[in-house]
Amino acid sequence: MLVNAPRDLPASLLALAPAAVPPPAKATRQSVIAVRRWTDALVSVRVTRDPAFRFTAGHYARLGLAGADGAIATRPLSIASATTDPHLEFVCTLVPDGELSARLASCAPGDDAYVDRASYGFLTVDGLAPGPDLWMLATGTGIAPFLSILREPRVWTSFERIVVVHSVRLAAELAPAAPIDTLARAPSAAPGPARLTYLPVATREPGATVLSSRIPAMLEDGRLAEAAGLPIDVSRSRVMTCGNPAMARDVRRTLAARGFAPVRRNMPGQMIFENYWQDRAGTASAATVPGETTP
Repeated sequence: MLVNAPRDLPASLLALAPAAVPPPAKATRQSVIAVRRWTDALVSVRVTRDPAFRFTAGHYARLGLAGADGAIATRPLSIASATTDPHLEFVCTLVPDGELSARLASCAPGDDAYVDRASYGFLTVDGLAPGPDLWMLATGTGIAPFLSILREPRVWTSFERIVVVHSVRLAAELAPAAPIDTLARAPSAAPGPARLTYLPVATREPGATVLSSRIPAMLEDGRLAEAAGLPIDVSRSRVMTCGNPAMARDVRRTLAARGFAPVRRNMPGQMIFENYWQDRAGTASAATVPGETTP
């Protein structure tokens, strides 16, 4: 999720960066339906959906809100809702001094919102090579695309086991993932036969969760596999990652050493990563682009 695109991104990625004011031809005017504040710095916003808007679970789109002066601030955000929902839902971190964050903090139902006419992204299950186990590794609001993917019935018939690992600083920040926790506790409510395991992680609140270390460390030393009761093996595991660049880089390094190959254009692989992430200062970073080496 981005606030501002850094100047050193490749031109192909800058083309996806948010503009100060989205061109009318590339956005539709929608309406805020609901806003839920999970913590002082974490909110979910639900907006109406243009009937012509289509997306693949795992994609993102720019969300824009107007300020008092009429200027529109935008940020690409992963879509958390199902592809069949009549609305769009986004999970957002409020960034200090962020233009969109200031508007999100004060927006209310009925306010105008602006959404891209098209969605973007590579973090979909379509590029993964066949395999029985799906691992989803997320930090913070990186859980949003996985919420959308898990709302797709076909995912629950394409895999035998699904493991979601969600790492945050404080336990309260796990709240947006409550639907995943519910499905893990009530398998009969799942839209398909796959077995779901949910592993929440609070790294800065000792005792709040069973696991409390960084995802890469637990991946490397086997604690994730032990907690899930499932080996992470290239022959059967498919791994999707959405989170801060350091986490994505370390996960990629560990998996590559085990023989995992990244999804490339027109070439299936065993691991796939989200392109972008926003750090706590609001700086946009290129995390991992499928088919390229993480910096």
